[in-house]
Amino acid sequence: MTLAPLPEFLPFSPPLTDDEELRELADTLRSGWLTRGPKCELFESQIAAYLGATGALAVSSCTAALHLALIVSGVEAGHGVITTPLTFASTCHAIIYQRARPFLVDISPDTGNLDPILTRRFLTEECQPGPEGRPTHRQTGLPIRALLPVHYGGLPVDLTAFWELAREFKLALVEDAAHALGSQIQGQLVGSQALRPQGALGLTAFSFYATKNLATGEGGLLTASDPALLARAAVLAAYGISDARKVWGRYAPQGTWVYDVAELGYKYNFTDIQAALGLAQLRKLPEFLRARQERREVWRAALAPLGDLVILPTEKPGNVSSWHLFPLRLNLTRLQIGRDELIREMRELNIGASVMFIPIHYHSYYQKTLGYPVGSFPQAETFFAQEISLPISPALSLAKIQAAASLTASLIGRWAQ
Repeated sequence: MTLAPLPEFLPFSPPLTDDEELRELADTLRSGWLTRGPKCELFESQIAAYLGATGALAVSSCTAALHLALIVSGVEAGHGVITTPLTFASTCHAIIYQRARPFLVDISPDTGNLDPILTRRFLTEECQPGPEGRPTHRQTGLPIRALLPVHYGGLPVDLTAFWELAREFKLALVEDAAHALGSQIQGQLVGSQALRPQGALGLTAFSFYATKNLATGEGGLLTASDPALLARAAVLAAYGISDARKVWGRYAPQGTWVYDVAELGYKYNFTDIQAALGLAQLRKLPEFLRARQERREVWRAALAPLGDLVILPTEKPGNVSSWHLFPLRLNLTRLQIGRDELIREMRELNIGASVMFIPIHYHSYYQKTLGYPVGSFPQAETFFAQEISLPISPALSLAKIQAAASLTASLIGRWAQ
């Protein structure tokens, strides 16, 4: 029997906006502030309160937030940063921007996250003690300065294990939480101060890209263990002007045209237009997170009867995922179809899907830059070969998700060996 496609295409990850965003945007347009202004500061204060962070800096992208985090962490040219091969290129791009070197370490296959056990092995077997007690990579001679784990799909990394490594080896810990706004570890939100040991050097970067759980089109956010780190990041994000508030405040009634560029900075600012969207989206974020959990359950219910044909994503005890992604994995030894072919057949049935992510060392730039051959990271490579990211956005109705899930389950079941 031929499977009938959905009546219309189901996109992978559309944003959800309504009149609330329109009202905030209209208020911003009437205010006369289009770039960074008072609404940005309001958004920063509200999202910092939501996260339980001591402060927050909104910037132009998560990539910018990661770059700033590495700078204020002390990562410089000739340093090394440990990260995962299963991530978007921006994670490693931010390291390269500092003329530092990404060192890739394989993932835990159950989560897709950087494996802390393999990270320890890298630090002890491929590195030797260096200046100030920090590890130095034996082969390249580069000092390792930071750990950069990614909360893949919103599933939190083993943060306790990474903080142990950071303390033991005197490393900064920068979290790529592009997917993890709303994720929880032992009841605390990723990015909160409560998850950072006292005296630790740690920063967390979030994304507000159009597909994310809170979407402002483009944009990102940084939280930090020390307000002084955020203060320096704010200067760097505003051209290096010593008093970042003067960049926009000079046009206010009490403003001044006088300013000083104290160091080489960047144009990484957030805008009041983005903040208007962010304020509206932040008010609805708890609802969005609940909706993603509901859609997760629909997919699980439809796919669980397939048994060992598939591997479903799960949360570890004590952790809560933001469910930015629903990364289904196919047991290819039990199927007569490959991942790419299955995605093509899903698209013919009007079901949008994606793959997260093509491993870093598969890209031509990083093949030339890092030199890791295919086969270097078997867990990440296997995960990539199996993975399909399924639609889970709150903008898609439960009825549409249920229809897509049923159709997908039938399609996979047809290809069982």
